[in-house]
Amino acid sequence: MRKLIMMALIAAMSTVTAMAKDDAVKSILKAKDYTEASNLLNSSLSTLTPAQKAKAYNKLVDLSLEKANKELNTINTNAVSAQLGQNKKDPVDTLGMYKALYTAFKDAMECDKYDQMPNEKGKVAPKFHKANQTRLLPLRVHFINAGQDAGNKNDSKGAFDYYGMYVESASAPLFADAEKANARDEYLGQVARVAAVFAFQNKNMDLANKYCDVALGDTASYKDALSLKMYLMQQTLKTKEDSLKCLTQFEELYKKDSKNEQIFNNLVNMYGNLNMKDKQLQLINEKIAQDPNNFTAWALKGQNEMNSNKWDEAIADFKKALSIDDKKVIILTYLGFSINSKAAALNVPAEQKKLYTESLGYLEKARNLDPDRKEANWSYPLYQCYYTLYGATDSRTKEIEALIK
Repeated sequence: MRKLIMMALIAAMSTVTAMAKDDAVKSILKAKDYTEASNLLNSSLSTLTPAQKAKAYNKLVDLSLEKANKELNTINTNAVSAQLGQNKKDPVDTLGMYKALYTAFKDAMECDKYDQMPNEKGKVAPKFHKANQTRLLPLRVHFINAGQDAGNKNDSKGAFDYYGMYVESASAPLFADAEKANARDEYLGQVARVAAVFAFQNKNMDLANKYCDVALGDTASYKDALSLKMYLMQQTLKTKEDSLKCLTQFEELYKKDSKNEQIFNNLVNMYGNLNMKDKQLQLINEKIAQDPNNFTAWALKGQNEMNSNKWDEAIADFKKALSIDDKKVIILTYLGFSINSKAAALNVPAEQKKLYTESLGYLEKARNLDPDRKEANWSYPLYQCYYTLYGATDSRTKEIEALIK
């Protein structure tokens, strides 16, 4: 008898629990306001079954879309009125529309997560997947406008959310089997790159790197995305371990795109910063062997030798670089500096004068190409030339002297 009573009690408690769950879902489905429905769902979420959660989240999608579609319809009506030459223009809650679209997508993806879970019989029978896919996918493009508007208003968090939602929804399971989603998204790469910038501004490095990687997969946005990726990789360098991890990432990038000058330049600098001189020189020499007319390789080789006071080697390599591109102000300046340094180490006035005269030609060319010294500060080595060749009182020397004070 006692056993029968306990079984009856358990059955009764199960029934009460089931009824409580049903009541919670019914309350959510009856809600007319998004905030009310969301609060009800959050307060009972842990007690609901996956099917009930899917139903509740779908209600949130309904409420958000009710708001978004109301504003979108007003926008369309205003556009038609304008085309007909009518002055009538109803107010539009643009910000409210964008926020509603954001919650609609966020809740729809959450709904789909539970909608795809097996039911009591172990079968997957989604009830909301196709409908949400159909009604939401055409609205996804509005996140681009939402992100632009937020950015123009200096709302970094809003821009991060809207651009991020555009990128996140591109790979969301909710849209994976949609015909339109499988077509090439011409905006995704560029939006992902911008989303990565705003993610970085909002101190979310994980998403910044994630979105940047998405942009790297798009040919049109690859170059800008790569610059951003390399920048991001170097923003968290606090320890030697961080630097070595970053170095490995650069090496991986270089393996995939060994012809890219940006990656090569950064990798050479990373080896230098970590005092891995042998690796650095090996990389530069390999690049020169593969491409004897690679300006960047010769310029970096010359710079390393200049930093090691190997003046003859640096001069030869800078001249080789300039034979490939003679308009690079920084290399003209480095070459002039290296020739001056070689001259200063000599005790033969005639040889010194000859070197300073040679250096003068390169430095004056640098001055002509970059009179405001935006690319390189050629003023001091040029002053050395004028001072040595023409004396302290010469007008040319005085003119440059005024620049270095």
